[in-house]
Amino acid sequence: MPGTNERPLGDIIKTVLKKHGLEEKLTETEIFASWGKIMGAPIAKYTERLSLKQGNLIVYLRSSVLRNELSYAKTKIIRMINDELGKPAVRDIVFR
Repeated sequence: MPGTNERPLGDIIKTVLKKHGLEEKLTETEIFASWGKIMGAPIAKYTERLSLKQGNLIVYLRSSVLRNELSYAKTKIIRMINDELGKPAVRDIVFR
């Protein structure tokens, strides 16, 4: 009988990603893809890479001055990222 055990495809994909530990990797990719939009081109060009581990976003930057400046705006950046993603993916940011 159709409809008894049907789930939206998005829910099935999320379940599979979570089961295989790939959900955070997908979120990391989403953050990376929207980093330039969120932070702007000048900051994006100094960003070497991003890494997400258990809700902690690690941002590798080529500028120590920029690293210092961004650390003061950490709370705002977290809010901007989570708003862009539509979910509370980032709890803290470490700039390196």
